[in-house]
Amino acid sequence: MRPTRAGPVGYAEWTSRRVALPARPGAKLPPWDNGAMSNPATLQRYAHVILHVGVGLQSGQRLVVRAPIEAADLVREVVRAAYEHGSPYVHVLWSDDAVTLTRFESAPEGSFSEVPYGAAEAMEGMAARGDAVVSILGSDPELLAGVDAGRVAESRAANQKAMAPFYRYIMSDGVAWTIAAVPTHAWAKRVFPDAAEGDALARLWDAVTTAVRLDRDDPVAAWSEHVDGLERLASRLNDHRFDALHFTAPGTDLTVGLADGHLWKGGGSVAPSGTPFVANLPTEEVFTAPYAARVNGTVAASKPLAYNGRLIEGLRITFEEGVAVHAEADRGQEALDGLLATDDGARRLGEVALVSVDSPIHQSGVLFLETLFDENAAVHIALGRAYRFNVEGGPSMSDGEAAAAGLNDSLTHVDFMIGSEAMDVDGIKSDGTVTPIMRAGRFVLD
Repeated sequence: MRPTRAGPVGYAEWTSRRVALPARPGAKLPPWDNGAMSNPATLQRYAHVILHVGVGLQSGQRLVVRAPIEAADLVREVVRAAYEHGSPYVHVLWSDDAVTLTRFESAPEGSFSEVPYGAAEAMEGMAARGDAVVSILGSDPELLAGVDAGRVAESRAANQKAMAPFYRYIMSDGVAWTIAAVPTHAWAKRVFPDAAEGDALARLWDAVTTAVRLDRDDPVAAWSEHVDGLERLASRLNDHRFDALHFTAPGTDLTVGLADGHLWKGGGSVAPSGTPFVANLPTEEVFTAPYAARVNGTVAASKPLAYNGRLIEGLRITFEEGVAVHAEADRGQEALDGLLATDDGARRLGEVALVSVDSPIHQSGVLFLETLFDENAAVHIALGRAYRFNVEGGPSMSDGEAAAAGLNDSLTHVDFMIGSEAMDVDGIKSDGTVTPIMRAGRFVLD
């Protein structure tokens, strides 16, 4: 469980402490209507979950919303609900796929290290002040497929460097934050390429709203129960104090040492203010920190990875003493090379996460081509930066102390999926004892 300063608490206890978001004056939360995925009632329910479950918005707390312009209807509902709850100011930062693509196609060479003046500093300042942060996704997974990969890599590296101070807040639970997604036409057509445009969008809305539990009679209560279950599983893993994990599946034979004093987390988090929040909507994982120098073997991705507007398919990586010494992909090699070239830490692991194939996202059979969803359908690992809260005392550690505990550092953090119904996972203790954790993609841990 993720500890507060006063000690660990369960999500049910957190929600009992929280001031409930009010429904619209004179009305209850509207009932679920499966025939209208993006109607005002659905958007109101989604906004309610984002604010109440996602960031745990408190009356008097400012809110930052980052979103594509295609998400305008949902953003407006989030803004309205936040003000009705007592937020004194909601700051919206818009993005636009068309504008992004135009830059990479038309901007002059040598200009892709440019970043917006003051934007990174503003995000750091808002996090330091304690503002809640909502990020809404919805871009075309292959937006930049036809763009020079060097331009994209240069731009991403510049933005990651500029945003590093803000990301430190995110990676240490220093601010209440959440990521959600809104279906868009471009994204829907990638997921359901054979469907008519309107049908594709409706099908993606159906899949997304089910994944984030909007179809439940009481979505917040459903989330409370779900998060409690994830935290109980994390607690059981913590009790075992494994030294390493061994993953086996077709193309995978990988041993991942775990960081000193590692902590398994799952479901909810707690901001420094004591506010509970759920960083990912949806979430089906329990996860912890690897020891960066103790990863050996070969791993094969089980799903495509959407990265920087490109798809990386057939990904295979070999690790020796923690370093990715060989990495290849059937498609998207340039994007993969750009990822690994970010910095030295991009070739090491920063997260290992377990997800059962009983996950409703896996059971849906939908390949979302969006990591927020696909990582919650399968066991996954992440290249790059580790979460400080995944080790005891981590958030207050110096960089040197974190490195000594085995935590990886990097400007990037990119998850890719390795799990399937053919995967087994064993826990290895320091005395060599082996304990089955997963068999055929499902938990068997006592």
